[in-house]
Amino acid sequence: MATLNENILAQAYTAFNARNIDEVLVLMQPDVHWPNGWEGGYVEGHSAVRDYWTRQWRELNPYVEPVAFTQKEDGRIETEVKQVVKDHNGNLLFDGFVKHVYTIENGLIKSMEIVEIC
Repeated sequence: MATLNENILAQAYTAFNARNIDEVLVLMQPDVHWPNGWEGGYVEGHSAVRDYWTRQWRELNPYVEPVAFTQKEDGRIETEVKQVVKDHNGNLLFDGFVKHVYTIENGLIKSMEIVEIC
């Protein structure tokens, strides 16, 4: 049975894949710390996440599907995702598994890290 935090993350991935930024942002703390996996570094807050994803989706067509959630001893949640990234011509750029680690506070995503590309 999925935990509340796993349900929040599953909702976030579904909304991301549907390109529904607003639906994902309501699942995040206002000062969310988010990795810029495409250009490097991190972005901070809703506005920066929106800007990043808008730029990214103009160039790339990523799809990420969670396949496993693991509760870490420190309370964070490690999520293994199947990630497929194509350009807008349909050319495959990446097809593999990636691990994301989330911190969730007060029912909202506080931060995410990309920790491993499998």
